[in-house]
Amino acid sequence: MRPLTILGRLLPVVALVVAVIGLGASSADASKFARSCKHPKFVISGNEGGQPIGRYYADNNMWNAGGYDVSQTMRVCSPGNWSVTARADNRSGDGAVKTYPNVHRDYHNWGNGHEPKLSAFSSIKSRFASRSPHVGIYNGAYDIWLNGVADNGSTELMIWTDNHRQRPSGHVVKKGIEFSHRTWKLWSADNNHYLAFVPNKPLGHGTIALKKRFSYLVSHGYLPKGSTLGQVDFGYEIVSTNGDRHKFKIDRFKVMSSRK
Repeated sequence: MRPLTILGRLLPVVALVVAVIGLGASSADASKFARSCKHPKFVISGNEGGQPIGRYYADNNMWNAGGYDVSQTMRVCSPGNWSVTARADNRSGDGAVKTYPNVHRDYHNWGNGHEPKLSAFSSIKSRFASRSPHVGIYNGAYDIWLNGVADNGSTELMIWTDNHRQRPSGHVVKKGIEFSHRTWKLWSADNNHYLAFVPNKPLGHGTIALKKRFSYLVSHGYLPKGSTLGQVDFGYEIVSTNGDRHKFKIDRFKVMSSRK
C-alpha cells in the first residue's frame, strides 16, 4: 500500500476545539471559481484510501475516524476540482479531528526517501479556491510536510485558509505577520514540529507564496537550515458536521514550483 494512504496526520498534534477564531470562508468570495463535478473520474468512500491523479494524489484520509460515527465520500474530477461529502459529530466532546480529505503533490521520493532542499527552489507557489458549509467544526488548510512525511523528526506546517469554530494545536508564538493581503498568527507545538499560520480572516481563494513562508520560518529559527520538502496537501480537517451530511468543495488547487 502506498504510504500516504495510511500515514494521515500525527496524533500528538490533533487540533482541539477551544474557541471560535473565525467563520468559514465566504461562499460569495469563492463563487467565481465554482466548478461542478457531475461526472467524477473516480469516487472514494470510507477507508478505501486514495488514488493517483496525474502528478497528484487524492486521499479520502479517514485517519482518525475509528471509534467515531463518521462517513465520508470523495468525488474527484481533477486535482483542482473535487468534493467531499462528510457526516461526523462531536458527541464525545474531545474535539478530535476525524478526517483530512485532501489532494496532495509529493516531493518525497518513496523509493529512496530523497527530498529536495528548500534552498534548491527559486519559487514554490500554490493556487486554491474552496467552499464550505459553515456547519459543525472544521478548518480548510494546506498541510505541508517538511524533513520527511509524518515520520519521526518531520515538521508539519499548516496554512489555514478556512475556519469554523476550530483552533490549532499549541500556542501563538508570533502575531502580525503579513502574507497574501492578510495578517497572520503563527502557532507552534511539539517543539516547532507542528507549525500553523492562521489568518485574521478566511480566504476563499488565492495564491499562496509557499517559498516565502518557508524562508520566513527558517530565518526566524522555526525551521532548521537545510530543511527539505516532502509533500504539499490541501483539504479539510473535519471534526464535526453536527451529525448531518454536508459538502466541502475544492474548485481550484495547483502547486507550481521551479528549481534554481
